[in-house]
Amino acid sequence: MRQERPIPWPGFVLALVGTLLVVIGGVTPWLGGALLLLWLGSLWLASDRPPPPPPRQVSGTFSREKLGEMIEHSGTPLMMTERNRVIIANEAARDVFGAHILGQDVRVALRQPEAIALIDRDEGGTTSVRGLARRRDIWRISRHPMDGEIAMIELINRTAEADISRAHTDFVANASHELRTPLASIIGYVETLADGGADKATTTRFYDTILREARRLQHLVEDLMSLSRVEAEKHDQPAALIAFSALVERAARDAAGPDRAERLTLECAPNIAIKGEQHQLEQLVRNLVDNALKYGAVDEIVQVTLDRTPNHEARLTVTDRGEGIAAEHLPHLTRRFYRTDPSRSRASGGTGLGLAIVKHIVERHRGRLDIASKVGQGTTVTVRIPLTEEAPPLEHTGPLEHRQTKTS
Repeated sequence: MRQERPIPWPGFVLALVGTLLVVIGGVTPWLGGALLLLWLGSLWLASDRPPPPPPRQVSGTFSREKLGEMIEHSGTPLMMTERNRVIIANEAARDVFGAHILGQDVRVALRQPEAIALIDRDEGGTTSVRGLARRRDIWRISRHPMDGEIAMIELINRTAEADISRAHTDFVANASHELRTPLASIIGYVETLADGGADKATTTRFYDTILREARRLQHLVEDLMSLSRVEAEKHDQPAALIAFSALVERAARDAAGPDRAERLTLECAPNIAIKGEQHQLEQLVRNLVDNALKYGAVDEIVQVTLDRTPNHEARLTVTDRGEGIAAEHLPHLTRRFYRTDPSRSRASGGTGLGLAIVKHIVERHRGRLDIASKVGQGTTVTVRIPLTEEAPPLEHTGPLEHRQTKTS
């Protein structure tokens, strides 16, 4: 509604008095009247602009509720404090600290000296703390002061970045060690042969050792390249239709070779099809079967089974009857270069990368890898990969064109 315009009476009176004084001073009356009209008109126009409306008052409760709704579903833990007491905590923050954080002194929740020093400062800032929610986690905490004694606290989890950096460092160190060992052996034997003086039997034995170490080095480099390719492609789900039944039979026989074929038993349900990458799936089967034959008892059978699960999955199971693996080793078997028995693994030509490659192949195919073992009874590795509704391509059991991968 339009506000009533106030009349500037004091200005009118001053204009009238001023005009009379001008006329008395000798100006003609008609000029004085014109001056009065101009003066009154300017006063009228100046008073035509209404005063600004009073500022809208927004209650603090309303603002907090709206802000709480805005940040509730943010993936970043956010908290608002008033006089260092938590008045708003979104879902992510409650997951980290618990629902009881509301109303609590934020310094009690954060606990770390670096975080408390940040909160106690009047100005904003950022700091990093360790062990905020779990023993080895790393968080970056930022405090942003707002009106009055209200502040917003933001927490960003940097644990994954630190883990990746540490994994890269460990990988380079382990790879360097694994490469250095066969190289040192090769160099040592070559230097000994170069000095001369070795008899024919010793020379032959040295050459055999050099060849074995060179092949081990070759297998290690090939497995490193395979792991790198699989990791680079792990987010790209394969789309090719694969006759998995025939592939498993071919790859398992290729891994066994003629020398170990009698120890292999195959039970593959026919016409099982999945979406996958053929070369990687062949490598997966070869790695698992080679491991089972290598570490299983030499006089026992390795059982390879492929069937369908009620959950519409292709289930590949490889079972050996060897020494088995202690329970404390099972969570670490898919780590790069991890070995339960390093001397035995190296003696058999293993690189320590076989199960790491298997894990990444399974993840790329949106599958699941399970390893079960009991000491003295053997080990069972199970791979589950989603089936496809499409009809499988024609199956054949011809030989594979790829080498048998040496794994650990």
